[in-house]
Amino acid sequence: MGHPPRLVAIHQARWPSADGPTRWLEGSVTLQNGRIEQLRPKETSPGAPEHGLVLDAAGCTLLPGFVDVHVHGGDGFDTMDATPEALLGMARFFARHGVTAFCPTTITAPQEAIRRAVANVAQVLESTPEERWPGARILGVHLEGPYISPQYPGAQPAQFIREPDVAEFLELVAAGPVSLITLAPEQPGAEALIAAAQERGVGAVLGHTAASYDQAVAAIRQGASQATHTFNAMTGLHHRRPGTVGAVLSQDAIRAQLIADNIHVHPAVMDILGRCKGVEGTILITDAMRAAGLPPGQYDLGGQTVTVAEGACRLANGSLAGSILTMDRALANFLAATGWPLEQGWPVSSRTPARSLGLGREMGAVAPGYRADLVLLDEDLQAVATVVGGRLVYLRDEERLG
Repeated sequence: MGHPPRLVAIHQARWPSADGPTRWLEGSVTLQNGRIEQLRPKETSPGAPEHGLVLDAAGCTLLPGFVDVHVHGGDGFDTMDATPEALLGMARFFARHGVTAFCPTTITAPQEAIRRAVANVAQVLESTPEERWPGARILGVHLEGPYISPQYPGAQPAQFIREPDVAEFLELVAAGPVSLITLAPEQPGAEALIAAAQERGVGAVLGHTAASYDQAVAAIRQGASQATHTFNAMTGLHHRRPGTVGAVLSQDAIRAQLIADNIHVHPAVMDILGRCKGVEGTILITDAMRAAGLPPGQYDLGGQTVTVAEGACRLANGSLAGSILTMDRALANFLAATGWPLEQGWPVSSRTPARSLGLGREMGAVAPGYRADLVLLDEDLQAVATVVGGRLVYLRDEERLG
């Protein structure tokens, strides 16, 4: 497609209202300078014909583009590759599944390897003009580790886990844009690290943690605002020991990330999470690794061999190691698990993660003034077209252009 072309309008669209209880609106959406300019309900005059590229949305649903705040890679690429090609390849792949923004996520590793990955993001963002960007935009790095619990490493390389180090963290922040850091709040020095993160606008995320309920609540009160892949790699819910899961489910101040692949979490438990947190407290993530979009086989994750078979990614010891999930599939799985209709559940894939990053006035709504970051879905919730900053970065059906 070359440089992604700019759209001036999306016709015959159906989109969710931005305020109050969701209702479906129908008509045309006009775009200008990378933003949504105007919404024209079909009952009103269509106005003057647009001069430029128009997308026909007939038979589809237009939603704010998906925002994935926790994703390691896809299509053979990984954040830790620390190359421009990896980030560009990831951006293209995610856009094919409706993602318009993402946080490339690192893994527990030696400090220099993490620093290179963060610096690579900074370099790519500085050197690639917006009009040449091939897919989903980058919102800053998500540091998953290395300051996590050795009791709950999950697929994180245990030999590189270390106690929180504020000076080391500040080195990473200086290397490039960091938006989130997953940490274990019970580790010595975690309180100081959460404070340092807050001072620099980095969201603290609870994960890979052996924290008790009280320790988790204390971290939430200090400002921890998300939980990494809720239920996985954290102390579970017991009726006498509520654990980290109990704190996440009961505290309104924290949002719960969820890998909705029907492997990491049973659909019945997804339903429980939805009932406890609602759409404002639930964030769908993929936690996808480089194998996403590729055939079953063996792949690398942080120097570890991961076997992908029957839809699951596992280390040699059987531990789950990320996923091959895509965001369009995650939304479909979550709606099926909860029984929520699309008009109720759509925010968990866009508006809620955008708000979790402080971008709720820029992204996550089909409304005038918002970024023209949009996804067009068919009746099976598969991406038909993806628009980033008004530029058409993915199109499944060429005949929809006019």
